[in-house]
Amino acid sequence: MDVRSISTHCARTEFVGTTVLDTIGLVISGIDPQLLKEMNIGTRYHALGLLSSRTGAAGQITAVDDAVKATSTEVLSIDLPRDTKGWGGHGNYIVLGGDDVSDVRQAIEIALERTAKYAGELYISQSGHLEFAYSASAGAALTKAFGAVPGQAFGFMAGSPAAIGLVMADIAVKSASVQIIRYMTPSIGTSHSNEVILALSGDAAAVKDAVLEARQAGLELLIGMGSYPDIPGTPYL
Repeated sequence: MDVRSISTHCARTEFVGTTVLDTIGLVISGIDPQLLKEMNIGTRYHALGLLSSRTGAAGQITAVDDAVKATSTEVLSIDLPRDTKGWGGHGNYIVLGGDDVSDVRQAIEIALERTAKYAGELYISQSGHLEFAYSASAGAALTKAFGAVPGQAFGFMAGSPAAIGLVMADIAVKSASVQIIRYMTPSIGTSHSNEVILALSGDAAAVKDAVLEARQAGLELLIGMGSYPDIPGTPYL
């Protein structure tokens, strides 16, 4: 088989699109019942939307959070596989469900669009990476992934090497009145990725301030390792 005979412009009905961070969005209009049972995500929905990336998770999950709010879809599962294309962190694999395949497709389209925005808070260098996210009002995806309090502000930070992540976490909680809702390390809550991750909840201004303080410290430490990071989007915080 000559693989170059296959067009890079995919025309399959399952294909919705791609965006930064090696992210692909797909839709299955009617998943096979036997396969659905094996997926262990419930059997209510047969129309599934899929978002999966090689790098990053918080930005994509925040994007899916927006997408679910705007459509009649539900988050069925969120996995954070160890990936980052061989670096120290994680990728993502997110499954949505809905009764109407056009609604599911719209959700994936929104998630792809918003991922391009939220990728602006991912910083990747030869030495490590940092990831940040903020939402003024957490929804179903952030609740499922990180235990966010629905309707409250949500903040996220991840640092690799893990030691940078812990310093960022300490600075964040010291800088503002926030509540820790999830703490993750190479052996706690991750796929053994070389990161410390902290998720926060609380007043919108306090959570945002905490994330910004962590970002400043994290960037100084990461750049202090000898190289400037690439940013796959435009910083939005």
